[in-house]
Amino acid sequence: MRLLKSLHGWLGVIVLPWILIIGLTGIYLNHERALYDLLPGATFDEATFDQQPGIRAIDRNDALQLAERIWPGQNFLLTTDNEYHNRAAAVLDGDDGQVILDLATGHYWVKTGFRRQTFTPDGQLLDTQIYWGSIFKRLHTRGWINGTFGTWAADITGGAMSVFALSGIVLFLLPRLRRRRNRRQRGA
Repeated sequence: MRLLKSLHGWLGVIVLPWILIIGLTGIYLNHERALYDLLPGATFDEATFDQQPGIRAIDRNDALQLAERIWPGQNFLLTTDNEYHNRAAAVLDGDDGQVILDLATGHYWVKTGFRRQTFTPDGQLLDTQIYWGSIFKRLHTRGWINGTFGTWAADITGGAMSVFALSGIVLFLLPRLRRRRNRRQRGA
């Protein structure tokens, strides 16, 4: 019984960070709309692209060259006839994310799984949008942002939580069963 209590206590301490991550991210995922305004987000309006100086229309070849400058050495798949935020755009899918170019002005967005950055045609950063839902979903399902350590952390936490739950049931039931047995023996 002493060993079971020690095991239960230490497992509780070890998995506590992941229990908190799972709990807090679960609350966010269930109530995303209500909590969305509490997190920093983008307020950038792409309609201002048309009024900014230095804009020029670009074609799909320019888009491919820009994407290769941003992420050199990657293969890009150019999607044809696309819109992004109600603007005609060239969307280039790469290994690390997407480069999306506004064909009318030359502005572009660089998207990864967790954020989108908006740039002027000359490369000046205008805005960064963080995709909180993607981050919290990844933390909730894997317990970590990247895939390698996160999968192991989630598996270890899942196993530890199972042992934690089973040992908790035993620690809860055994004293009650013992008291019940002792009451019966005293009554007899």
